[in-house]
Amino acid sequence: MDEPWDFEFLSRVVEGFVSFLSEFVDDWMANDMRVAVFKILFSWLILSLIAIHFAWKVYGNTVNDMYYRQGTGGQNGGTPDTAPHLSGWESASGDALKTHRE
Repeated sequence: MDEPWDFEFLSRVVEGFVSFLSEFVDDWMANDMRVAVFKILFSWLILSLIAIHFAWKVYGNTVNDMYYRQGTGGQNGGTPDTAPHLSGWESASGDALKTHRE
């Protein structure tokens, strides 16, 4: 019983898409100012994405190595996560880890 509604919804979506494409093609063939602006912006977008892709291929490892520091310690290179005299699970007073109780 749901099939007619699904078919109707699908046909409306396809009809809207086809009408949008036909208007787009008509505007494209008219070659008015909106199409010229669209062509310029779309070309700029594609050119920028290509330039980013090639730059990442060339300099990607260098950039990655700049932000990935190796060594002992925490994320910052030589900074330990906790103080050396404390365990990661204990506080300064020696209390055990506090847990949430409902």
